[in-house]
Amino acid sequence: MEDRLNRHDLTDAEWERLARLKQGSKGGRPPGFDTERYKERNTAERCINKMKGYRAIALRTDKRERIYQGTVDVVSIRIWLRDPVT
Repeated sequence: MEDRLNRHDLTDAEWERLARLKQGSKGGRPPGFDTERYKERNTAERCINKMKGYRAIALRTDKRERIYQGTVDVVSIRIWLRDPVT
């Protein structure tokens, strides 16, 4: 009976980490969470979502790849000028 873990013997962070490990792949954030990689991924996702705000990109109305790429470039420049990253 003494070898079992008690909830009150661990800090909240340790308890949450063990609970995530116990759940396996369904446990939410992985125990080896890399904050730098998350920041880069978050930046890329936010940029793509801003670009999807433009109808021509979201619906891909351009038929040719070079025209579509030009539209992406123009929208990227507009986003960059409106929200410059410091």
